Amino acid sequence: MRDRIAQLRKELEAIAEQERKQRARRSLQNVVALVGYTNAGKSSLMRRLCGQEVYVADKLFATLGITVRALEPPTTPPILVTDTVGFIKDLPHELVASFRATLESARDADFLLHLIDASDPDHDKQVEVTRTILDELEIPPQRILRVFNKMDRVSPEDAAVLAERHPGAFFMSTKVDGDVARARAAVVEAFERHMSQDTFFVPYARHALVAELHATCRVLDEQHEDEGTRITVLGLPQALAPVRAALERVDAKLG
Repeated sequence: MRDRIAQLRKELEAIAEQERKQRARRSLQNVVALVGYTNAGKSSLMRRLCGQEVYVADKLFATLGITVRALEPPTTPPILVTDTVGFIKDLPHELVASFRATLESARDADFLLHLIDASDPDHDKQVEVTRTILDELEIPPQRILRVFNKMDRVSPEDAAVLAERHPGAFFMSTKVDGDVARARAAVVEAFERHMSQDTFFVPYARHALVAELHATCRVLDEQHEDEGTRITVLGLPQALAPVRAALERVDAKLG
């Protein structure tokens, strides 16, 4: 057991370091993180949302790495989906620090889907474990959507009780195509709700900013004028702010 804990700790520390580097590159992209108790169905949902193979197994620590895929069908701008290591109750003390380091991707995500196995008799305790850790990571509740998965294994009576106890939650089964489509729509709507429209005039000398807007925002209109490009986009504040600041510096120099 000690050898296994040491091995897991080394793997988690290596993953955390790699994730810190990758997260810096994703800082201007739209990211939704899948979090929750292990075996809640995070990898299954990711596979359905992203249309790519993701390792799925019914066992503890089936995946230690943080997988990142783009939502399918693709959106403009792209939405990235990350699958974090599953929470477990009574995590060995030797793993706590490394385990939580891997969850920094969840803290930095724009939006979180908290998956819960609705068919598990202990799901109430699992919800509490996850909620406590998310609170410690200082993730505001408005960025979290609770998703009760495996509803195909739940009786209509128990489903009604869950709906009454958890208003505003999302209920689904990754085995049902319609449920997956609704989950995708909920993710897209969550991002669009926080997007704003803005128009920029970008001098040709700073054309790299136009490419940045194309990569991080939805382009609504683009006109090429004598001195530069006038472009109207829909994007999240963290994508618009750096471009606005860069153009303000350009205006200051010209002024």
